[in-house]
Amino acid sequence: MSGVNEIRSTFLQYFAENGHEPVASSPLVPRNDPTLMFTNAGMVQFKNVFTGLESRPYSRAATSQKCVRAGGKHNDLDNVGYTARHHTFFEMLGNFSFGDYFKERAIELAWNLITKEFGLPKEKLLVTVYAEDEDAASLWRKIAGLGDDRIIRIGTSDNFWSMGETGPCGPCSEIFYDHGDHIWGGPPGSAEEDGDRFIEIWNLVFMQFEQIAPGNRVALPRPSIDTGMGLERVAAVLQGVHNNYDIDLFKALIRASVEAIGAPQNDEQVASHRVIADHLRSTAFLIADGVLPSNEGRGYVLRRIMRRAMRHAKLLGAREPVLFKLLPALVAEMGRAYPELVRAEGLISETLKLEEKRFLTTLDRGLSLLNDATASLGTGDSLDGETAFKLYDTYGFPLDLTQDALRARGIGVDLTSFEDAMQRQKAEARASWVGSGEAAAETVWFSIREREGATEFLGYDTEKAEGQVRAIVQGGAEVETAKAGDEAAVVLNQTPFYAESGGQVGDVGLLKGEGVRFEVLDTQKVANGLFIHRGKVVEGTLRKDAALELVVDHDRRTRIRSNHSATHLLHEGLREVLGTHVAQKGSMVSADRLRFDFSHPKPLEPAELAEVERLANAVVLDNTPIETRLMAVDDAIALGAMALFGEKYGDEVRVVSMGVPKDGKAAYSIELCGGTHARATGDIGLVHVVSESAVGAGVRRVEALTGVAARDYLLEQDARVRRIAASLKVGPGEIADRVETLVEERRRLERELTEAKKKLALAGDGSTAAAAPKQIGGVQFVGRVLEGVAAKDLKGMVDEAKAGLSSGIVAFIGVADGKASVVVGVTADLAARFSAVDLVRAASEAIGGKGGGGRPDMAQAGGPNAEKADDAITAIEAALAA
Repeated sequence: MSGVNEIRSTFLQYFAENGHEPVASSPLVPRNDPTLMFTNAGMVQFKNVFTGLESRPYSRAATSQKCVRAGGKHNDLDNVGYTARHHTFFEMLGNFSFGDYFKERAIELAWNLITKEFGLPKEKLLVTVYAEDEDAASLWRKIAGLGDDRIIRIGTSDNFWSMGETGPCGPCSEIFYDHGDHIWGGPPGSAEEDGDRFIEIWNLVFMQFEQIAPGNRVALPRPSIDTGMGLERVAAVLQGVHNNYDIDLFKALIRASVEAIGAPQNDEQVASHRVIADHLRSTAFLIADGVLPSNEGRGYVLRRIMRRAMRHAKLLGAREPVLFKLLPALVAEMGRAYPELVRAEGLISETLKLEEKRFLTTLDRGLSLLNDATASLGTGDSLDGETAFKLYDTYGFPLDLTQDALRARGIGVDLTSFEDAMQRQKAEARASWVGSGEAAAETVWFSIREREGATEFLGYDTEKAEGQVRAIVQGGAEVETAKAGDEAAVVLNQTPFYAESGGQVGDVGLLKGEGVRFEVLDTQKVANGLFIHRGKVVEGTLRKDAALELVVDHDRRTRIRSNHSATHLLHEGLREVLGTHVAQKGSMVSADRLRFDFSHPKPLEPAELAEVERLANAVVLDNTPIETRLMAVDDAIALGAMALFGEKYGDEVRVVSMGVPKDGKAAYSIELCGGTHARATGDIGLVHVVSESAVGAGVRRVEALTGVAARDYLLEQDARVRRIAASLKVGPGEIADRVETLVEERRRLERELTEAKKKLALAGDGSTAAAAPKQIGGVQFVGRVLEGVAAKDLKGMVDEAKAGLSSGIVAFIGVADGKASVVVGVTADLAARFSAVDLVRAASEAIGGKGGGGRPDMAQAGGPNAEKADDAITAIEAALAA
């Protein structure tokens, strides 16, 4: 037993047999801690359980948690590929006790697992304990039979864990494995502890105190356990290798990299293959959990990871996108344990191809700039931060990629000046970054949730109900009453009001009772199922425990239902027309319209958009019932239901099906969805797409109308068409042909008018200039002011006039729209004596221009004073006579 998949399953099975609930990994985007960019430890999803803000139906749990450390405080990105144990993505095996067992049972479970189930030799193991934790030391002696020489006391924070400056905390006990004296390094606490001989494989946290304030620590009434074992580290131990990249999982990924790129895994190139293998994992799992590459927040960290891998692929000789070719190997290795990889494989592949293609177009230019900027630098020198920032801002090079590129030459980067240049962008990124999912709410909501339980939602079946006021909140605190004019948030024991979720806006309406009316302006969901009705008391006094009638705005809800159902039809239509890589990346369902964001690398053709709309309306016309049912999540997905990647689903999920069966599916559209929907597809009435646009890299957006809104929009369009048809004196069906005819006729008339103006001007029209050439300074001169002749036509007219002269100079001034344009032409035989440029500049000065330019035989200029056109002719004549 040493394969990664077998180790993971053995761990979970062992703890299940010992009374633990196997809990699925939470998404990499934390649901309950907005201070974290990514989930970076197994305890993150249980944070509110440990603090007492949340309760679960079990008191023991075991997980294999997906983790990413590539941004913020926990950032291992720079070391990945160059060390034996650094990763951006890793799996953390952990067992947890929420006030159930404590130190003795935790140590017993850990020791039995690693020595009996995993079969590690006891003589290869040693442990650390917090210096003041005599209980732990005693238990290790009792349970494991370890002597004091193999129980190392550490008095620093390395062996004392805390959630923050205040909150739960407690001592730790770490288990180390001795890889042997052939590897340099000493045990923890020694001068050689930074060596690689003794490697930590498991950390047991004994959560037994609460830090109230600095210097004030009290015992927790229900001590808990939180452990973490790095799967990759323990796999290396069990497989008899010292480097994590030599375990079976990474061997498979590196083998795929070697085959796809065609570069061997030799000493010079092994680091690049390791970077690619590691970054492929983090990239794939982040995309599967809903993160897409962008220039801020989580998307920016993902882009950094992707581009670092892509640069290493380029170093290995790749000239075309290649990382997507490694994805099947990853899915084969990890898809069974993490089915979200299988479901998202199409999206991950398309995103990898698109991002790598874009990056390759700028990589060579960026590296060229970097080489030029560092040509004079040597080992120990630093690249200036401004250049590093330019690489980031102009060429999309993250700082760590620049540092990585310079690493081999021993050149650093001036981080101070780089940070100065980045300050504004960082501030904007921080301001725009927001957490997603069920972010931790204010403590007041968790207190109410624990006291009252979740709000029961009745709105799938009714828009009216009765409910009891369980809490009134103003200014972040509970109050007993709210009077007329007060704004407040109201919690009820049950409600038909839908709380904003999944892109669907919250309901509005009225809460009313004897002598009191509360206008609901929005409904939100917090604290894992607590609905809050935000609004204003418009009459009387609202009191806690009051019984009220709850009435949702029916017309608004009806329009929302139709729009939400239409998003499902559009989603399926887009997948049919564009491909299965299409996945929902966000939506907004309101009463007025719907917006649907989806993954796709390029704009839709008009024919594609028309086909999507046709498919949606075909289902509407079928007028089949829209069915909803609760199912186990695995059964729903087996049925063909589409799930939102990264979305959190419980043991049971709501499955929405609409349309007749097609292509082996139980219905046209099957999705996991908690929103409200129309009763039948015919209730949607009509689906009309009004726009399609880009949202970001690889994400497109369609906006659409349904029902009455779509009908009104099309009626307005039809009225415009009829008005146009009446003006053109044709039928509506003939408008396009008639407009094309008119456009062509206009073009013909414009051409004829231009020719007529030219002929009239060249023939002489009794204007200021004489029709025949003048003799000035011994040369023939034709000078005319031409009313209504555009500047673009003057050159051709001057050329024609020059052709009519055996020798001479032509100057035409076109006057149009209050401005004057001058063109002067000189025949070839006179170009040595008279420069058209000099002559046109003299004319330009007369009409208020600023010079002119051209060749000795042809030049042009302009000026704002059209009324001085005659003076311009006079100026040229004076220049010729001089």
